[in-house]
Amino acid sequence: MEKDIAVYDIAIFGNYTKDTIVSPSGTRYVDGGGFNYGAHAAALLGLRVAAVTRLAREDFRVVEALEQVGIDVFATATSTSTHMRLEYPTSNLDDRVLYCTKFAGPYSLDQFEGLRAKAFIINASIRDEVPLEVIQGLREKDALLVADVQGFIRVIAPNGRLVYEEWPEKRPVLSLLDALKTDAVEAEFLTGETNIKTAAHVLADYGPREVVLTHRDGLLVYADGQFHEVAFFPEKLVGRSGRGDTCISAYIAKRFTAPPAEATIWAAAVTSLKMESEGPIRRELHEVEDLIARKYRRD
Repeated sequence: MEKDIAVYDIAIFGNYTKDTIVSPSGTRYVDGGGFNYGAHAAALLGLRVAAVTRLAREDFRVVEALEQVGIDVFATATSTSTHMRLEYPTSNLDDRVLYCTKFAGPYSLDQFEGLRAKAFIINASIRDEVPLEVIQGLREKDALLVADVQGFIRVIAPNGRLVYEEWPEKRPVLSLLDALKTDAVEAEFLTGETNIKTAAHVLADYGPREVVLTHRDGLLVYADGQFHEVAFFPEKLVGRSGRGDTCISAYIAKRFTAPPAEATIWAAAVTSLKMESEGPIRRELHEVEDLIARKYRRD
């Protein structure tokens, strides 16, 4: 990881995932990983973005793609990349079954030595990818600490299927975070609440000041005791994978210069455009602004 150390706006990390996506329309092979989706979403605003990841050398094309859009990548070569299989049995893209057949291994704190950023976003895919001691070490840095809950409640069952399992470290991890990303299903699993506003409030009580919750139709943010809720407006729904990863990164990127209400709209618009195609968002800034003008500012 030899690179000139700068102060980044956002440092996002998680293992690259080699995704096989199976749906009624066929089978596709996609370069995934929440860090990958999130880094592209943050870079869209012209921020200084660092991506820290682990992957096999045969997959380093992802590193090159990120560097081509101005993202600095701190990659650790591993014996294998994480392999994921995402099955969507119906047209409801929230109905999916995930499998993990290979794992690139966990992070260690030395992978962040000397790395400075205004915000660190933890975007793991499965439990044990980011141990508690790494989170505790990052908390000591002078930076916002953000995490997606998916990487803490997903575990690999004996048949390789990813299932949710009780999270023993829920309280210590959440108490260290400034912001938390979850979706409606994960929030219900963690809190037992089917009402997303109630669930967001419960999660905030553990520590995060801001909770970003995605669901099938849109985005709910709980920040500073206020709820902000907007819809997604994709013209076509193709790229469900990476929805939440894109959303939390876009939200945090916008929050550097905007209040929660405006950042919520920005994140929803970026995520809407991302869902129109598979892979990370590849749209221009003016396309996000145009969508906001057409769908979110009609008064």
